[in-house]
Parts: sequence; structure tokens; C-alpha cells
Amino acid sequence: MKLYRLITGPDDATFCHRVTEALNKGWQLQGSPVYGFDAEARSMRCGQAVIKEVEGIEYDPSIKLGAY
Repeated sequence: MKLYRLITGPDDATFCHRVTEALNKGWQLQGSPVYGFDAEARSMRCGQAVIKEVEGIEYDPSIKLGAY
């Protein structure tokens, strides 16, 4: 099964730690990060797509992607 996640968050160390954690769990970066201004929160936000191949499991919409 192929998995996809878009990790998003404020432009701070917490976001970087979330991406780092995903990489250490076997996720791979997919494309370039995105960066934009959240006018409502008046702050910059980041996003990074990550993908992972998991063998022996079939996709189900109820799975928790972050658990992999």
C-alpha cells in the first residue's frame, strides 16, 4: 500500500521536528516544501508532502497515517 501525508504547521521548530520524525519512521519527502502566509493567524505556515510504501496491508480510509 502506498501512503501519502501532507504535514503542515507554523514555521517553527515543531514543524521541522514533525517532518524529521516522519523521515525517521521511513517516510520519504515528496516534492518541495511549501511556504505561505496565513492571514487569519497572521503567521507563516509550512507544508511538506511525504510518502511511504507499506507491504502486506490494504488501504482502509479509517487508518491513522501518522501511525506508520
